[in-house]
Amino acid sequence: MAEIKLAAEARTDFGKGAARRARREGRVPGVIYGHGAEPKHVTVDSHALMMALKTSNALIRLEFDGQNELVIPKDVQREAIRRFLVHVDFLAVKKGEKVAVEVPIHVEGDLAPGQHILEHSLNALPIEAEATHIPESVTVSVEGLEAGASVLAKDIVLPKGSSLTVEDDAVVLQVVAAQAEAPAEESAEGEEGAEG
Repeated sequence: MAEIKLAAEARTDFGKGAARRARREGRVPGVIYGHGAEPKHVTVDSHALMMALKTSNALIRLEFDGQNELVIPKDVQREAIRRFLVHVDFLAVKKGEKVAVEVPIHVEGDLAPGQHILEHSLNALPIEAEATHIPESVTVSVEGLEAGASVLAKDIVLPKGSSLTVEDDAVVLQVVAAQAEAPAEESAEGEEGAEG
Protein backbone atom coordinates (compact mmCIF):
# COMPACT_ATOMS: atom_id res chain seq x y z
CA MET A 1 0.00 0.00 0.00
CA ALA A 2 1.41 3.38 -1.00
CA GLU A 3 1.91 6.14 1.53
CA ILE A 4 -0.35 9.16 1.32
CA LYS A 5 1.42 12.39 2.31
CA LEU A 6 -0.67 15.01 4.08
CA ALA A 7 0.36 18.36 5.51
CA ALA A 8 -0.72 18.84 9.11
CA GLU A 9 -0.47 21.67 11.60
CA ALA A 10 0.32 21.30 15.30
CA ARG A 11 -2.66 22.25 17.45
CA THR A 12 -2.34 24.17 20.70
CA ASP A 13 -5.98 25.25 21.18
CA PHE A 14 -8.28 22.63 22.64
CA GLY A 15 -11.97 22.29 23.45
CA LYS A 16 -15.18 22.48 21.46
CA GLY A 17 -14.70 26.11 20.42
CA ALA A 18 -11.24 25.46 18.97
CA ALA A 19 -12.49 22.32 17.21
CA ARG A 20 -15.42 24.23 15.66
CA ARG A 21 -13.06 27.00 14.51
CA ALA A 22 -10.77 24.44 12.87
CA ARG A 23 -13.71 22.81 11.06
CA ARG A 24 -14.95 26.22 9.83
CA GLU A 25 -11.48 26.73 8.33
CA GLY A 26 -11.79 23.39 6.48
CA ARG A 27 -9.55 21.48 8.88
CA VAL A 28 -10.16 18.36 10.98
CA PRO A 29 -8.74 18.08 14.51
CA GLY A 30 -6.85 14.89 15.26
CA VAL A 31 -4.59 13.19 17.78
CA ILE A 32 -1.54 11.03 17.05
CA TYR A 33 -0.82 8.43 19.71
CA GLY A 34 1.26 5.30 20.07
CA HIS A 35 4.70 3.95 21.03
CA GLY A 36 4.28 5.26 24.57
CA ALA A 37 4.90 8.84 23.43
CA GLU A 38 2.87 11.86 24.50
CA PRO A 39 -0.14 12.36 22.19
CA LYS A 40 0.44 14.96 19.45
CA HIS A 41 -2.50 17.19 18.57
CA VAL A 42 -2.83 18.25 14.94
CA THR A 43 -5.27 19.54 12.34
CA VAL A 44 -5.41 18.24 8.77
CA ASP A 45 -7.09 19.62 5.64
CA SER A 46 -10.61 18.16 5.64
CA HIS A 47 -10.89 17.44 1.91
CA ALA A 48 -7.42 15.88 1.60
CA LEU A 49 -8.07 13.66 4.63
CA MET A 50 -11.50 12.63 3.33
CA MET A 51 -9.90 11.56 0.02
CA ALA A 52 -7.16 9.62 1.87
CA LEU A 53 -9.78 7.80 3.97
CA LYS A 54 -11.43 6.38 0.84
CA THR A 55 -8.70 3.72 1.10
CA SER A 56 -9.40 1.49 4.07
CA ASN A 57 -6.54 1.41 6.60
CA ALA A 58 -4.75 4.16 4.65
CA LEU A 59 -1.05 4.53 5.45
CA ILE A 60 -0.58 8.30 5.92
CA ARG A 61 2.59 10.31 6.39
CA LEU A 62 1.65 13.46 8.32
CA GLU A 63 4.16 16.27 7.86
CA PHE A 64 4.18 19.09 10.43
CA ASP A 65 6.63 21.34 12.28
CA GLY A 66 9.61 20.00 10.33
CA GLN A 67 8.86 16.42 11.35
CA ASN A 68 6.78 13.64 9.90
CA GLU A 69 4.86 10.80 11.42
CA LEU A 70 3.75 7.56 9.75
CA VAL A 71 0.18 6.81 10.91
CA ILE A 72 -2.96 4.84 10.18
CA PRO A 73 -6.45 6.17 11.03
CA LYS A 74 -7.75 4.27 14.05
CA ASP A 75 -10.97 6.07 14.97
CA VAL A 76 -12.79 8.37 12.55
CA GLN A 77 -15.71 10.39 13.90
CA ARG A 78 -18.23 11.82 11.44
CA GLU A 79 -21.19 14.14 11.87
CA ALA A 80 -24.31 11.96 12.06
CA ILE A 81 -26.37 13.49 9.24
CA ARG A 82 -24.06 15.21 6.76
CA ARG A 83 -21.19 12.76 7.44
CA PHE A 84 -18.43 15.38 7.40
CA LEU A 85 -15.29 14.58 9.40
CA VAL A 86 -15.38 15.74 13.02
CA HIS A 87 -12.25 14.19 14.59
CA VAL A 88 -9.65 11.52 13.81
CA ASP A 89 -7.42 9.44 16.07
CA PHE A 90 -4.23 8.36 14.32
CA LEU A 91 -2.05 5.46 15.45
CA ALA A 92 1.69 6.06 14.96
CA VAL A 93 3.34 3.10 13.24
CA LYS A 94 6.83 2.07 12.15
CA LYS A 95 8.04 -0.02 9.25
CA GLY A 96 8.18 -3.67 10.28
CA GLU A 97 5.71 -3.16 13.15
CA LYS A 98 2.59 -5.33 13.25
CA VAL A 99 -0.81 -3.70 13.77
CA ALA A 100 -4.31 -5.09 14.27
CA VAL A 101 -6.75 -3.88 11.61
CA GLU A 102 -10.00 -4.89 9.93
CA VAL A 103 -9.75 -5.49 6.19
CA PRO A 104 -12.80 -5.29 3.88
CA ILE A 105 -13.99 -8.59 2.37
CA HIS A 106 -14.45 -8.63 -1.42
CA VAL A 107 -16.76 -11.41 -2.67
CA GLU A 108 -16.49 -12.86 -6.18
CA GLY A 109 -18.26 -15.64 -8.05
CA ASP A 110 -21.86 -16.83 -8.33
CA LEU A 111 -23.74 -19.04 -5.91
CA ALA A 112 -25.16 -22.36 -7.12
CA PRO A 113 -28.39 -22.03 -9.16
CA GLY A 114 -31.51 -21.64 -7.06
CA GLN A 115 -32.98 -19.29 -4.50
CA HIS A 116 -29.91 -18.66 -2.33
CA ILE A 117 -28.95 -15.65 -0.24
CA LEU A 118 -25.40 -14.83 0.85
CA GLU A 119 -25.23 -13.57 4.44
CA HIS A 120 -22.20 -11.68 5.74
CA SER A 121 -21.45 -12.63 9.33
CA LEU A 122 -18.38 -10.36 9.11
CA ASN A 123 -18.11 -7.36 6.76
CA ALA A 124 -14.42 -6.97 7.52
CA LEU A 125 -11.82 -9.56 8.51
CA PRO A 126 -9.80 -8.83 11.69
CA ILE A 127 -6.13 -9.46 10.93
CA GLU A 128 -2.66 -8.51 12.10
CA ALA A 129 -0.33 -7.22 9.39
CA GLU A 130 2.84 -5.21 9.00
CA ALA A 131 1.91 -1.53 9.16
CA THR A 132 3.44 -0.75 5.76
CA HIS A 133 1.91 -3.83 4.09
CA ILE A 134 -1.74 -3.75 5.13
CA PRO A 135 -3.86 -5.33 2.37
CA GLU A 136 -6.62 -3.11 0.95
CA SER A 137 -9.01 -6.08 1.00
CA VAL A 138 -9.20 -9.88 0.99
CA THR A 139 -11.02 -11.78 -1.76
CA VAL A 140 -13.37 -14.68 -1.13
CA SER A 141 -14.83 -16.87 -3.89
CA VAL A 142 -18.38 -18.12 -3.38
CA GLU A 143 -18.52 -19.82 -6.77
CA GLY A 144 -21.01 -22.71 -6.75
CA LEU A 145 -21.77 -22.62 -3.02
CA GLU A 146 -25.19 -24.00 -2.05
CA ALA A 147 -27.54 -23.39 0.87
CA GLY A 148 -25.93 -24.52 4.11
CA ALA A 149 -22.37 -23.77 2.96
CA SER A 150 -20.17 -21.47 5.05
CA VAL A 151 -16.85 -19.73 4.53
CA LEU A 152 -14.76 -19.75 7.69
CA ALA A 153 -11.97 -17.32 8.55
CA LYS A 154 -9.36 -20.07 8.09
CA ASP A 155 -10.63 -20.63 4.50
CA ILE A 156 -9.56 -17.14 3.41
CA VAL A 157 -6.15 -16.83 1.80
CA LEU A 158 -4.29 -14.02 3.56
CA PRO A 159 -1.46 -12.01 2.05
CA LYS A 160 2.05 -13.01 3.13
CA GLY A 161 2.93 -11.65 6.57
CA SER A 162 -0.72 -11.35 7.71
CA SER A 163 -2.44 -13.48 10.34
CA LEU A 164 -5.97 -13.79 11.68
CA THR A 165 -6.92 -12.09 14.96
CA VAL A 166 -10.23 -13.93 15.04
CA GLU A 167 -10.88 -17.64 15.72
CA ASP A 168 -10.06 -19.92 12.74
CA ASP A 169 -13.59 -21.35 12.77
CA ALA A 170 -15.35 -17.94 12.88
CA VAL A 171 -18.06 -17.85 10.18
CA VAL A 172 -17.38 -15.05 7.68
CA LEU A 173 -20.04 -15.81 5.04
CA GLN A 174 -22.87 -18.32 4.87
CA VAL A 175 -25.34 -19.32 2.19
CA VAL A 176 -28.98 -19.69 3.20
CA ALA A 177 -32.04 -20.75 1.22
CA ALA A 178 -34.47 -17.93 0.43
CA GLN A 179 -37.65 -18.15 2.50
CA ALA A 180 -40.84 -18.31 0.45
CA GLU A 181 -43.99 -16.76 1.91
CA ALA A 182 -46.54 -19.29 3.06
CA PRO A 183 -49.43 -19.48 0.54
CA ALA A 184 -51.88 -20.23 3.41
CA GLU A 185 -51.59 -16.63 4.62
CA GLU A 186 -52.37 -15.25 1.15
CA SER A 187 -55.49 -17.40 0.75
CA ALA A 188 -56.71 -16.42 4.25
CA GLU A 189 -56.38 -12.71 3.31
CA GLY A 190 -58.31 -13.36 0.09
CA GLU A 191 -61.17 -14.98 2.00
CA GLU A 192 -61.40 -12.02 4.41
CA GLY A 193 -61.61 -9.62 1.45
CA ALA A 194 -64.42 -11.69 -0.12
CA GLU A 195 -66.45 -11.63 3.11
CA GLY A 196 -66.15 -7.79 3.47
